[in-house]
Amino acid sequence: MAIKHQQETDLAPQKVLIDPPAMWRVVLLNDDFTPMDFVTTVLQTFFAMDYERATQIMLKIHTEGRGICGVFPKDVAATKVSEVTHFARQHQHPLQCIMEIR
Repeated sequence: MAIKHQQETDLAPQKVLIDPPAMWRVVLLNDDFTPMDFVTTVLQTFFAMDYERATQIMLKIHTEGRGICGVFPKDVAATKVSEVTHFARQHQHPLQCIMEIR
């Protein structure tokens, strides 16, 4: 004996709107102890900046107290912060790297 199912209904296709992931700024903060050349090295190593761009950002950090190194999805930003902080501590520098929502 066949079992009857509810009558099939065609649904109108709907667009699914997915918001892009929130982006986070990775920021270096100025301090009175970390050498400028170390900050430039960090910018080149962890943020793929050429020497000129890294120097510009380093000077901004030095004169304004902070500088944005890049904008990334949350997990990438958190990894960058962790890597930079670990690298600075390995070299006995108090450089602070933070992330903030864009």
